[in-house]
Amino acid sequence: MLEKTIFELSSSGREGHALPACDVPVLPLDTLVPAAALRGDLAGLPQVSEIDTVRHFVRLSTLNHHVDKGFYPLGSCTMKYNPKVNEDACRLPGFTGLHPLQDEASCQGALALMHGLGEALREVAGHDAITLQPVAGAHGELTALMMVGAYFRKRGEKRDTILIPDSAHGTNPASATIAGFRSVTIKSNGEGLLDPADLRAHISGQVACVMLTNPNTLGLFERNIVEIARIAHDAGALLYMDGANLNAMMGIVRPGDMGIDLMHFNLHKTFSTPHGGGGPGAGGVSCTAALAPFLPSPVVAERMVDVGSNARAPQYYLDHDRPDSIGRVHSFFGNFLVMVRAYTYIRMMGGRGLRDASVNAIISANYVMRALENDYDLPYKTHCKHECVLSGLRFRDQGVKTLDIAKRLLDYGFHAPTIYFPMIVPEAIMIEPTETESQETLDEFIKTMKRIAQEIKETPELVKTAPHNTPIGRLDDVKAVKQPNLRYGGVCN
Repeated sequence: MLEKTIFELSSSGREGHALPACDVPVLPLDTLVPAAALRGDLAGLPQVSEIDTVRHFVRLSTLNHHVDKGFYPLGSCTMKYNPKVNEDACRLPGFTGLHPLQDEASCQGALALMHGLGEALREVAGHDAITLQPVAGAHGELTALMMVGAYFRKRGEKRDTILIPDSAHGTNPASATIAGFRSVTIKSNGEGLLDPADLRAHISGQVACVMLTNPNTLGLFERNIVEIARIAHDAGALLYMDGANLNAMMGIVRPGDMGIDLMHFNLHKTFSTPHGGGGPGAGGVSCTAALAPFLPSPVVAERMVDVGSNARAPQYYLDHDRPDSIGRVHSFFGNFLVMVRAYTYIRMMGGRGLRDASVNAIISANYVMRALENDYDLPYKTHCKHECVLSGLRFRDQGVKTLDIAKRLLDYGFHAPTIYFPMIVPEAIMIEPTETESQETLDEFIKTMKRIAQEIKETPELVKTAPHNTPIGRLDDVKAVKQPNLRYGGVCN
């Protein structure tokens, strides 16, 4: 049964609350608000009882798919389960009651947390300095490239080119353009890795930076990373790493040790913050000492101060004295409560726990890939890292597309994986199981994917017309985008 809108549940005269008697003098509204701003009619708000309101939104909540409800195998998104203790920590009154304009003496705990988180992330990255200001992965990319630009301006060098692999996230070239650079694509080789030969062919004194995602968006570790770093550095260019896939590397290998000059973190992915629906996020940037002067200002810093009786203690402050800084990239200091969640996660996991998370994510992805490699096309046969990329190309003869497979998965209660990305794989199906899913969950997903492959052979129309069991059926995708009908049942068959 389709859920009615809150307005269709409305009935004149019903109330969901009762206000207490007013205990202050009552003034006419027109003495408080200009007459031109007053409504001439009722607002038309729904009139619904409390119980109907609660039940309505509870029913709606069960229609949404979310990581607390079921498996969310979105590739390159690391939609892993978020421990509830993280939520408890970030809801502590001392954190939620903070105001960004408080003086430093009154928020030492928050500054200490930010500094401690930064130190932990620097250790994970193998870098010398960090900012937590950026509030998304793409925001971190842009921040890093602004730093790259400032670095070369300081050196008196005019470099205008960023080299980006063809398997990169789409935000990479977008960030480069916004930062004032031009993007040049570097091809992948037959193994799905950045081709060092093509990189050499494009490297020059005009190249400011090579942007690399490692593991790349095929879920493959760039085995030539040391050679790639040498090629970039020999030409005087910098090497940036998109950290969206750090969930496969933390605790195993440090980007700084591989020659990465600067990178961004996705705290809302790798370090466990819910980020469905576009936020909240945090995309801190770490870097080598050579790039540290260009970090956004201010940065959280630590100094030792006398506290009496010949004792000293740390004091935390915001360091604004940064003449080469690119300036602020966000109002105040970033999404603080995302930092609280990440800090809680790191402290509870510890170094060994972070490594175990990466190892388990790699095992899970390879488990899924090897279980499905005979039922779907596997464009690159090598072991993957945290995610695998399959293809539905073999089903073209039956008229079935990857999109149809994704929609059929909804009938079985699974959220669809990422499809049609990376674009270098036709009919791509990109699956990231993460480290938080049980073997039983993965086995059920594998069984369902195998079942759909069998359905395509026996009853392809069933798959091509999916979903059949969801509140809203098959959409006209183009019409749904261009002429959305947001009333219930307005766009289904």
